[in-house]
Amino acid sequence: MTRAQSFTAQNIDVAAHKYFPRAAHELKEFLLLANNGNNSVQIEQNMRWCTQAMKKRKFDTRIVYSGQVPHLYSQREFNSKLPWVLFYLQIDGQPADSANWSQLNPYEATLKRKINGRWETQEWSTLKDYDVDWRIFARSVSDSKGPAMAFLSALDILFERNIKPEFNIKVLMDFQEEMGSPALPALVAANKELFKASMVLIMDGTRHVSNLPTLNFGARGIATISLKVFGAKNELHSGQYGNYAPNPVFKLARLLAEMKDETGKVTIPGFYDGIIISEKEKLLINDMPGDDESLNTTLGIAVADKVGDTYEESLQYPSFNVRGLRAASVGGEVRTIIPSVAIAELDLRLVPETSGDKMVLLVKDFIASKGYHFVEGEPTDLERAKYADLISFEYRIGSKPFRTDLNSLAGIWLSNAMDRTFGKGNYVRQRTTGGSQPIEPFITTLGIPAISIRIPNPDNNIHAADENLRIGNFIEGMQMCLGILTQKMN
Repeated sequence: MTRAQSFTAQNIDVAAHKYFPRAAHELKEFLLLANNGNNSVQIEQNMRWCTQAMKKRKFDTRIVYSGQVPHLYSQREFNSKLPWVLFYLQIDGQPADSANWSQLNPYEATLKRKINGRWETQEWSTLKDYDVDWRIFARSVSDSKGPAMAFLSALDILFERNIKPEFNIKVLMDFQEEMGSPALPALVAANKELFKASMVLIMDGTRHVSNLPTLNFGARGIATISLKVFGAKNELHSGQYGNYAPNPVFKLARLLAEMKDETGKVTIPGFYDGIIISEKEKLLINDMPGDDESLNTTLGIAVADKVGDTYEESLQYPSFNVRGLRAASVGGEVRTIIPSVAIAELDLRLVPETSGDKMVLLVKDFIASKGYHFVEGEPTDLERAKYADLISFEYRIGSKPFRTDLNSLAGIWLSNAMDRTFGKGNYVRQRTTGGSQPIEPFITTLGIPAISIRIPNPDNNIHAADENLRIGNFIEGMQMCLGILTQKMN
């Protein structure tokens, strides 16, 4: 085989652009498979496709289980003296409601270009004359079948040129990442030797807001809480019982308002305990392209929350978010009633200094300090008669946070690969991202560093209607993978 280091930045650029149309058509085929992690039939369909894709690239494959949950493991050894690198690929996606999409089938990839401010559909036959600013619209194209295909396509490019990667490769494909990968910790614990590697590279996540190729060294964890504040047993007529029966919406609104101040800082005692960012770390964190004023314009906000001095600093702290509210009805369904219950769905993003169990307890203790009585399910008649303020509290701890040192051996190696591929200053090294990834089991159980290879454009609408991937990002994703695969490890 040809030596990988002879594959220069120019070679990488030319090869990725040339191969793109073939990669896009294979991605289109892959995207046709619906991939809800709650659906065993869809998991099986994607499992079969992925198994054939890995075998086609001469990888040994096997299905590994944690309980009843299947994962696809593949590996290929190029040289017994070379180290192993584990790649983590997310295959499942969020459910898709076709009623909200601008195309009939969210899983049928649609090629579009922007004309006079509108996205107009293009025939796939025009792909031979593509523009890098055209986009592919489909569920999971960015999160994360597109990044997975960028990795597979980079392998194809090397193999067709008889170029051997500079390390041996292990691949784990996860079909329930959007559910928080509930079976992953047990899977890793039961297969330590199988997953043994120098590091894990995560082919998932959105780029920095600058849309430059991004290496991400950490992710926040997540905990979710569901609150129900109870009023009367049933919904009541607002004319007959207004001014008499308390409305639980106002109680819930006051409770939530007390959890944050007017600057956006969480007021729950102990919420930020243990988080210290030195001036040296701040300089490293804020060494990013772009500015907050431009970001505010893009987001359509006048003033940002003041948890951190900058956007990047704000990601280093845990966050408290109200992700949903419900009480009675609105719009065409509105009625003149006093709701019987008001519901708030919360999410807490966690950092390595803050454990999920601790943060959930802080929230619960704060609610208790306001005089609320906690109930399991619906309040009993006795509880209703005895307590004025009734609330139920349910929670779930999801992914744990992780953070890898930017100047670790893995970080320096990947940075060298990006320097060689794009040139210094033409990519981003991000200390942490705002989102969550279920990677912590690899770090704590296997004792290896984890770093994300970020490919999709920031405005990709992941988890929402009209999810999309910019063609230029897909091509640069292949280039990122080619640069990494051909970078010699010290």
